[in-house]
Amino acid sequence: MTNITVHLVGAGPGDPDLLTVKSMRLLKQSDVVVYDRLVSAEILNLIPVGTKRIYVGKASGHHHFTQTDINLLLLKLARNNHKIVRLKGGDPYMFGRGGEEAQYLVRHGINVDVVPGITAASASAYAGIPLTHRGITNGVTLLTGHMREGKELGFDWHALVNTGTTLVLYMGLHNLPEITLELIKAGMPEDMPAALIQNCSLPEQRECITQLVHLAETARQENFSPPTLIVVGRVVELAKELKNIPELLTPQLESIAYV
Repeated sequence: MTNITVHLVGAGPGDPDLLTVKSMRLLKQSDVVVYDRLVSAEILNLIPVGTKRIYVGKASGHHHFTQTDINLLLLKLARNNHKIVRLKGGDPYMFGRGGEEAQYLVRHGINVDVVPGITAASASAYAGIPLTHRGITNGVTLLTGHMREGKELGFDWHALVNTGTTLVLYMGLHNLPEITLELIKAGMPEDMPAALIQNCSLPEQRECITQLVHLAETARQENFSPPTLIVVGRVVELAKELKNIPELLTPQLESIAYV
């Protein structure tokens, strides 16, 4: 190992007030910030003038940089002795490929300092949804609804239903019809409360509460787009009391067959 360090920093869900003290210190000390698509404009505005910014964001089907490109860029910057912050939305190790980047750098002799960030699931509190609640559920299952091209989701759907935990899905909008269908086929009640939370923690956040059977069609009719967090479980009902979010239970559904 060398004395070169890349700081892999979690930017949280978007609200700059949720950045850690260490994250802020590293941003002020860096001379290069390599950042993702989900880092909010409010957080980017905290980067000092004169600090080089490199955008490497990836959206579904539109990759500004491939993951290989990002790995090589970080290695090149590190070997040129730059003070690097690799800034990632949420937490670097929660569905953010942070582990892949850290592994690549370590294997090439570069030190990695990981600074955790608040993941989007925790920010569900902004929508009035506690992920656990005594007497309702005592566990949480975090899932990604997005897989590599050509790969199936491959969950053990019956196991997910039988745990009785709150389910939180990241990047699940595209596959939401399949996800809801499989959960219902595996035995989850059609009327299980479910929530959509877009732009969690930001001023433009919006939420919608419905039932599992209506979830995919509600997302389509209400024009939800990424980044949207999906929460399924009885705890969602608490949002009506804690955030005063109205419940949308009966969208005008097109013909959908659950078989």
